[in-house]
Amino acid sequence: MRRVTLGLVGAGVLGFLGVFFLWPVVAIVGRGLGAGGFADVLVEPGTWRLVAFTFGQAAAATAVALLAGLPVAYLLARLEVPGKPVLRALIAVPFVLPTIVVGMAFRAVLGADAGVWAIVLANAFFNVAVVARTVGGLWAHLDRRAEDAARSLGASRLRAFGSVTLPALMPALGSAAAVVFLFCATSFGVVLVLGGGRYRTLETEIYLRTVQLLDLSGAAALSLLQVAAVLAALLLAAVARRRREAALRLRAAEETTRPPRGAEWLVVGLTGLVVAGLLTPIVGLLLRSVSGRDGWSLAGWRGLLGTGEDGTLQVSGLEAALNSVRAAFDATCLALLVGLLAAAVLVAARRRFAEVLDAALMLPLGVSAVTLGFGYLITLHLLPGDLRTSPLLVPFAQALVVTPLVVRMVLPVLRAIDDRLRQAAATLGAGPWRVRREIDLPLALRSVGAAAGFGFVVALGEFGATSFLARPEAATLPVAIARLISRPGELNTQLAYAACALLMLVTVLVVLAVERLRVRGGSLGEF
Repeated sequence: MRRVTLGLVGAGVLGFLGVFFLWPVVAIVGRGLGAGGFADVLVEPGTWRLVAFTFGQAAAATAVALLAGLPVAYLLARLEVPGKPVLRALIAVPFVLPTIVVGMAFRAVLGADAGVWAIVLANAFFNVAVVARTVGGLWAHLDRRAEDAARSLGASRLRAFGSVTLPALMPALGSAAAVVFLFCATSFGVVLVLGGGRYRTLETEIYLRTVQLLDLSGAAALSLLQVAAVLAALLLAAVARRRREAALRLRAAEETTRPPRGAEWLVVGLTGLVVAGLLTPIVGLLLRSVSGRDGWSLAGWRGLLGTGEDGTLQVSGLEAALNSVRAAFDATCLALLVGLLAAAVLVAARRRFAEVLDAALMLPLGVSAVTLGFGYLITLHLLPGDLRTSPLLVPFAQALVVTPLVVRMVLPVLRAIDDRLRQAAATLGAGPWRVRREIDLPLALRSVGAAAGFGFVVALGEFGATSFLARPEAATLPVAIARLISRPGELNTQLAYAACALLMLVTVLVVLAVERLRVRGGSLGEF
């Protein structure tokens, strides 16, 4: 009976992915390939320059994120300093900021024509937290005594780190690098805002060919190249994560933090510089939202009650914000439902099936949101009710992005629960679902709350698929921001910055609440 239940739940999760992810993607790629010209796109020199720029800027941003994240990871893992919970929250904020807000923040600081390095820095900006949390999570479990033994044998601090600590950290470094590279290669809002039409990645080119040029064959060819890169990155991340889990089992998770001393104060200083670098674009955005051409001005904030200069928007900024909240709430509820069911299956299923399901759940993170959105429009009308005109269309697309986050945060907690508790409850007559309700849910409740909070802010700022699916009369705030910055007019610019600041403030408040929950409830897994 238990196997049947698990099979049905797993089939339901795979069915959701099949209908709302695999079917639309296969449909749009198939329609594009059927139009011919696929080989022509692949032999175009411009295509490979596009590929080179996409992966080149992603590699550069990954390197910057790794260099900036390592001192932060060391401080979080090994040093006891005042204000550590605040530091955790500060580095988490950039990761969950909408990409279009990140782009606007760097535009406020560096200007509209900052060039390719603005794109690299912006992509690295919101991925420092991935490196700090992923590497720091493993670093905290490494026994200091191995490095101390190397020091006692005459090795310098640098040599001891290179010969003992760094090899032990390689699984986490590899996993973090793969995930960061994946996020940077598929970045949409950052490149759209900072590229200025001069710099395009595969993601923005797919959008251009699909929406403006209606070149489905070309968009399909580029989508296949992107999917191949995504699969390679996910495979690397899965291998690194498996090695990382093995390393954690082989080492004692002892208390390893201590007050900084000696050269460790340099790490504290470097972490301070990283935090200052993270705060600079945020502060710049806030200042830009209350200034105009002639000095300080609240015209942008007052403009949230209107539709911009000469009716640029079909809804007011406030209505767009409410649309964002409604869609994000619906998406979070759906993602929690699917994610918790998937996590329960992953805990109990056999390893091979669990690995397949886990990989399937991660795939939506890397596939072009534009491809997915256009696929919705050419497939979902075949379902009863024609979801293309439904207000649930945007939440379904956003839920595909939030669900992997829910799984990644809840799954480690469920796996850490002593199975003997479940066995005892079953012995006393509790059925499988009651065991989950009485044992798993209370112990994982804080991680579920954290996943809901992070998922909500991620859905709130989702821009890729939403920009394609949201109707003008039901535009979300990120879509409204993109429209405002594409139109001339000082009021449009001020309104766009005020809307970005509003999104950012909501994000910060939610992240602080989640971080407080994390501190009270202990480890909640990682995002």
